Amino acid sequence: MKQYIFSALCLMSGALCISSCNEDKSAEPYILDYEIIPEYTKADIWRAYDAFNDYLLDADKNIYKASTADAAATDRWNGAAAIWCQPMYYDMAMAAYKLAKAEGDSEKEAKYKQLCDNLYAGNKAHYVGFDFDDGNDNTGWFIYDNIQWWTITLARAYELFGVQEYCDLAEASFTRVWYGSPVVGDDGAYADPERGLKGGMFGDWTPNPNPRPHTSTDGKMACINFPTVVAALTLYNNVPAERPEDPDPESWEKDGRLFVRPHYETKDAYLAKGKEIYEWSVKNLVDLNTGEVADSRHGEGNPAWSAHVYNQATFIGASILLYQATGEKQYLDNAILGADYTMNTMSATYDLLPFESGVEQGIYTAIYAQYMAMLVYDCGQTQYLPFLKRNINYGWYNRDRTRDLCGGEYHKAQIEGAAIESYAASGIPALMLMFPADK
Repeated sequence: MKQYIFSALCLMSGALCISSCNEDKSAEPYILDYEIIPEYTKADIWRAYDAFNDYLLDADKNIYKASTADAAATDRWNGAAAIWCQPMYYDMAMAAYKLAKAEGDSEKEAKYKQLCDNLYAGNKAHYVGFDFDDGNDNTGWFIYDNIQWWTITLARAYELFGVQEYCDLAEASFTRVWYGSPVVGDDGAYADPERGLKGGMFGDWTPNPNPRPHTSTDGKMACINFPTVVAALTLYNNVPAERPEDPDPESWEKDGRLFVRPHYETKDAYLAKGKEIYEWSVKNLVDLNTGEVADSRHGEGNPAWSAHVYNQATFIGASILLYQATGEKQYLDNAILGADYTMNTMSATYDLLPFESGVEQGIYTAIYAQYMAMLVYDCGQTQYLPFLKRNINYGWYNRDRTRDLCGGEYHKAQIEGAAIESYAASGIPALMLMFPADK
């Protein structure tokens, strides 16, 4: 087991004092911190998750607030958490339901099933009935990855609960992203090589409304490309094997071009689309020598080598899903490569996941939790468990103890009573729900 050494920690009255320590890793003395920080318990998981909901869920609207400082989740500009982050919180509720069920706790199981139902209804009501052709950039849709994150979560909800509406919406959102919209007027995120667009997925449509056609030099971001693979493979895992192609797709014309958008894809088509986008993404956005994922690429320019935990996470998830679908070990090898880079390089300063401040950035750990659970439990890569639980232990130890809310910088004590964004607060409970204390 790796001897995790947290540098420049100090002891006060025999207890660890993190917040006042020098953060220079070369400083002395060195303290074997995993012997000092207590291990989180099963009870801690529920305390953390319930506190997250108590302080950050708008119980009237059943969507999440951006911050504890917000009185209500009114809309994008007034207190509501970002449209692409709401599905991550829905994922957390589903994880809570599954954990309660695994524990055999029928009371908790019913509680979190109701929360899942409430979150679906609340988000549907707020986000224009999940009309993915609504281009309103306040309570509608204005960028491709916002829609694709919902594809993933709705497909997971269908997998868990079997409600056909969830699957129908997941497929509608996927095809809207891929093919464009007759209402918004965009030509879709797919950079069709046959149109000279050179493959991959574009990040957005511009302007909104009345967007121009994409060109090959427009940005292709990791945050749409790898989630598209995850979305395609999650749908592949859940749609009927033998259904035919859509016999009556939508069609429209704009600027002399005919557009065709099916209502759904065949099972084989989802797999093919996932493999195609993955191949482009790895070629253009991944350093296969290190496992680092670039943030984006524009045309033939160099990739923007700015590593983010959530891009690493979706690269890991896309790789795992393709490995499970095909049995081809190269995909698992890539997942491990991405996970190793995240743990050993990105997290090297404190042997803890890095925190990116700024609007909406704190949610990256919650995304990472989903895909690392797949890697650890579905693929048997248990070598990451000490690192993952180390993050949980530190983040939980340094919580605001009056509210049981965690911050995003796990090596720092959270200031009691200070405003905290739902994005930052989500990371530790999300990890806890995916990595139970007794596993």
